[in-house]
Amino acid sequence: MKMKKFIGAHVSVLGGVSNAVRHASNLKATAFSFFIKNHRQWKVDSLSYKAISTFQNACKHYGYMSKQILPHSSYLINLGHPTYEGIKKSREAFIDEMQRCQQLGLHLLNFHPGSHLKQISENNCLIRIADSINLALEKTCNVTAVIENTAGQGGMVGFRFEQLAEIIYRVDDKNRVGVCIDTCHAFSAGYNLCNVSSCVDTFKQFDDIIGFFYLRGLHLNNTMVSCGSRVDRHYNLFGGKIGEAVFSWIVTDHRFNEIPIILETIDSKLWLKEISWLKSLSA
Repeated sequence: MKMKKFIGAHVSVLGGVSNAVRHASNLKATAFSFFIKNHRQWKVDSLSYKAISTFQNACKHYGYMSKQILPHSSYLINLGHPTYEGIKKSREAFIDEMQRCQQLGLHLLNFHPGSHLKQISENNCLIRIADSINLALEKTCNVTAVIENTAGQGGMVGFRFEQLAEIIYRVDDKNRVGVCIDTCHAFSAGYNLCNVSSCVDTFKQFDDIIGFFYLRGLHLNNTMVSCGSRVDRHYNLFGGKIGEAVFSWIVTDHRFNEIPIILETIDSKLWLKEISWLKSLSA
């Protein structure tokens, strides 16, 4: 039996986390992402029993399993922060978000690895990120920490596959760490994705350096900027500097089966069209 592609978008939770499920269903999505808590605040109210049960009932009603859902961590969190106070605050928030996933019955949490803020070395930043992941895994169960590649803007690490591999190497429980590849970020970091041959080459590098075993999700985004610009500027699938070849190639390659493939493109009005197009290619 043919394995499925799980394709969706990063949807709103306005009014409660269960609304994310309804929004995804309205898009005819087979996957979705949402912020596990308010991404602009450090501290928010705990999840109530009602919120948890309503979310889980909505998932059952609309037919979403945990493996189709890739919640996103707050942008405030920097697990490689160079200062004591900064990393303490970030680690506490990250652990809280991992625990929220556990409460909701979700098994993945996608997050941006962090920045050295030009105050510590790249290597020390990578070590701090891995240590932060280890602390979070010790305090949770059944949730995988999914590291998203970055565009490499500012002092952000995780834009090279070697950096992601170094973090994974230092994580104790290899079964609970993974990677999400964002096509906009990869292109901005210097990985060419403009045609099929460059896609094959880029993901061969990914497999050689990290391994497809660790791939837990994808963010499909086009970009406004040139390859290697190290600038994070998402754009719609049907436009931008990358073109459409990479998206067609991904949804027809079996190695991307049964992982959440999430749109974070800039015009939500196009999501229904973009999701429908991707689903038609994978049919």
